[in-house]
Amino acid sequence: MSKNLLKTLALTAILLSSGIMVNAQKTPYELDPNKNTTVTYEEMTDYYASLLEGRKDVKLIDVGSTDVGKPLQLIVLSKDGDFDPVSIKSKGKAVMLINNGIHPGEPEGIDASMMFIRELLKENKLPDNLVLCVIPVYNIAGMLNRGESRVNQNGPNEYGFRGSRQHYDLNRDFIKGDTRNSRLFQKIFSTWDPDVFFDTHTSNGADYQYVMTLIETHKDKLHPELAPFMKSRFTDELYHRMEKAGFPMVPYVNPKGETPESGLVSFLESPRYSTGYAALHNTIGYMPETHMWKPYKHRVESTYTLMKSLYEVAVQESKELVALRQKIKESVSKQMEFPVSWKLDTEHVDTIDFMGFESGKKKSDVSGQQRLYYDRSKPFKKQVPYYSHYKPSVIITKPKAYIIPQAYDKLVELMKINGVQMKQLEKDELMEVEMYYISSYKTQSHPYEGHYPHHSVEVSPKMMKVQFYAGDWVVETDQPMNRYIVETLEPQGMDSFFSWNFFDAILSQKEYFSAYIFEDTAADLLRKDPKLKQEFEDAKKNDPIFAADGRAQLEWIYKRTHHYEYDYGLYPIARAR
Repeated sequence: MSKNLLKTLALTAILLSSGIMVNAQKTPYELDPNKNTTVTYEEMTDYYASLLEGRKDVKLIDVGSTDVGKPLQLIVLSKDGDFDPVSIKSKGKAVMLINNGIHPGEPEGIDASMMFIRELLKENKLPDNLVLCVIPVYNIAGMLNRGESRVNQNGPNEYGFRGSRQHYDLNRDFIKGDTRNSRLFQKIFSTWDPDVFFDTHTSNGADYQYVMTLIETHKDKLHPELAPFMKSRFTDELYHRMEKAGFPMVPYVNPKGETPESGLVSFLESPRYSTGYAALHNTIGYMPETHMWKPYKHRVESTYTLMKSLYEVAVQESKELVALRQKIKESVSKQMEFPVSWKLDTEHVDTIDFMGFESGKKKSDVSGQQRLYYDRSKPFKKQVPYYSHYKPSVIITKPKAYIIPQAYDKLVELMKINGVQMKQLEKDELMEVEMYYISSYKTQSHPYEGHYPHHSVEVSPKMMKVQFYAGDWVVETDQPMNRYIVETLEPQGMDSFFSWNFFDAILSQKEYFSAYIFEDTAADLLRKDPKLKQEFEDAKKNDPIFAADGRAQLEWIYKRTHHYEYDYGLYPIARAR
């Protein structure tokens, strides 16, 4: 072997060990002169396999099999080579989690993360105080289903599909956990307990000048100490940095009327969404939404810039953020009252500067009717109303514990995945507890993400003795996961397990009567019970429709007998005082 070859091999080894060679790897996005290409799944996995090979400060973890059989992967960048989340937390380090490709037709984050991770490794400047976790692509099945499905989107040339292998929108599945992907994500979130969360997206709506808009965990849903910290230390700084970088931002454009000039409504992310789910863990969450009609190059660049900015701010604020979240966890463990549903406060309206385009109406070439259009030759900057305040509509006082019948396997599994501390009864016990009867509710009339969700739920509480059995689960409410526990187990919660149809079997009656037999029984009951007879006559007198409906009258009497099933409409989760 020649001396020159030996020198070349030695130099190559040095470059590889120092990370300099990392810069030689380019992504398909970078290799396209037009910057209108997003990586395929195979290209992405090959890229990371090559990029991470031989390094001790980064680890690629297969979390589990997704709905398409390929593993959900997590890339962990840790300067000291510690990849044990318990050990990392014990050292007081912060954790930042980036999630990409939940909607693979919105792939900016996938491409931006490839470049961002490469640059972090190239510079060999991973911080001592923060560990970065990145999900390269969450909806792998959607990424493999490549085409041009987003008709309103300006590039890239081809991209993935929004739906999962089972056609779920995974950004509606964070509470109900119908998919493997969702349950794996929840496992990641619970295991790594991120202090900061970043979930990359592309918007689809009104036209305006901004490339980047931002959804943040809503201030009225975060802990009252974490919300102002997030605004002053994180959000305000992100807006400042993005403005300086040439990507001014505005809150996610959610118009109150047809156009943004009517006012913007701050997006209230319930726990079905990623940032709403993060709030249950007292985690700062951001969901960037680039504008779908801006060039793909600008969308990737803005996503990269925001990602880098958030990472740098998280490094800067890590010590105080970690300490504050620990304090909040202890506070939540002792907290007694929890809002579980919110409504927009239209009495308190702010104003916000907005850079949009003049809009108008003109005749449609398709329908001949008046249609909306935006005129990009007429940009404007003006103040518009901003509805950014929500107030609780339902507040729950927590019980000492909830008791969950062991029959509800999926519910129990989700509790465990989310780190909820539980214990099982060791023997059969008859307990006096508070139970709810579901007194009224409304159900969505069309299917939504595999369900017909309930809403406008009303309950009637009642103390009663209930038989529980060895193996039933007790969930005490003296733990940091109280928000998750209360918001999922209380039926009136916006995204409670009841609202997602986990308990629909209790809403149908199991036993009935045969009218031709029960007629005689009902008549006998009225003869023997004067009080019942009087109530019955009053009911007929006060309701002409009831008085004309023989079947309804038998039903009325049947419900007042000991034959009527007491647990019809009885919510099965007990509240122990």
